[in-house]
Amino acid sequence: MPVSDHQMISAWDEVLRLSQVQAGQTVSILCGPHTDPLTLRAATISAQRAGAIVTKIELPPINAEKATSRDLLNYLGETPLTGNTAAISALKNSDIVLDLMLLLFSPEQMDILDSGTKILLAVEPPEVLVRTVPTEADRQRVLAASRLLKRARTMHVTSPAGTDVTFKIGEFPTICEYGFVEEPGRWDHWPSGFLFTFANEGGSDGTIVIDRGDILLPQKNYVSDKVTLKVSEGFVRSIEGGIDADLLREFMAAYKDPEAYAMSHIGWGMQPRCYWHTLSLYDRERTIAMDARAFEGNFLFSLGPNNEAGGKRKTACHLDIPLRNCTVRVDDTIVVRDGKVIDEAFQ
Repeated sequence: MPVSDHQMISAWDEVLRLSQVQAGQTVSILCGPHTDPLTLRAATISAQRAGAIVTKIELPPINAEKATSRDLLNYLGETPLTGNTAAISALKNSDIVLDLMLLLFSPEQMDILDSGTKILLAVEPPEVLVRTVPTEADRQRVLAASRLLKRARTMHVTSPAGTDVTFKIGEFPTICEYGFVEEPGRWDHWPSGFLFTFANEGGSDGTIVIDRGDILLPQKNYVSDKVTLKVSEGFVRSIEGGIDADLLREFMAAYKDPEAYAMSHIGWGMQPRCYWHTLSLYDRERTIAMDARAFEGNFLFSLGPNNEAGGKRKTACHLDIPLRNCTVRVDDTIVVRDGKVIDEAFQ
């Protein structure tokens, strides 16, 4: 459904309130030619209504000659901010950056956060944003789950499709995403509502089966037949199956980087206002498919970089793959059973 200016501004008003934007603070809005004009207009008006000093920084796109699709997450690491010291300085001197461009997994983002500036990423279309306005209840629920994940040392995932994989964890921090940034130096993504950590280096072993109907990202495809990944010592060693497996193998091989096959972040979705089915309804050129990453009860695993959490891998290849119907056990506690979040586990 179309989104009115009033709805979009009201959504931004609430997100900025939750992010504790106050009169006199500096808000920088980072955007590019792909930024949705309604999102940009509403973010600007809302920040001005809050009494903030607003600056818009628009940067040209890069990496078109390297990426194999137009998806914003198809080629990571180098961003339009790379080497742009003037823009970086302006962002570091802001109280909050509204990232309507996408800086994820970039050293520039880490540098800006280290300065104490908050960053809120929001690149989904307006109809997704207004449906997924975050709440304090989202935050409390994710934080409750994070207390369990932070002290855990293993994660074991199984599914009726044949997944049976164990991850050693604890070397990297637990990251919570709930859609707003209330603390200095915090990054978050609207929409979200999930948590994850990164598998220990070399600490992933077993079999992951991507079942029919599971989603590959950034391909934004529902797979038509099972794809089986054999994982040992932290890396995918084989990709088996039919045409979907062939496409996945070629996609990853195109980066010519062995780090592309490394296990990255692992966690589960907790957002009841995000849905598995919505990818089939949207223009896939307009979405990065956060519904798929955040829908409640998924097991979300990733391949590729881990520098976001302080690791050394910076490969440009990044895959997010949310699986349905999994059972996720953290140490001895089941947190997701057959694709259903067990809230009692966090109490």
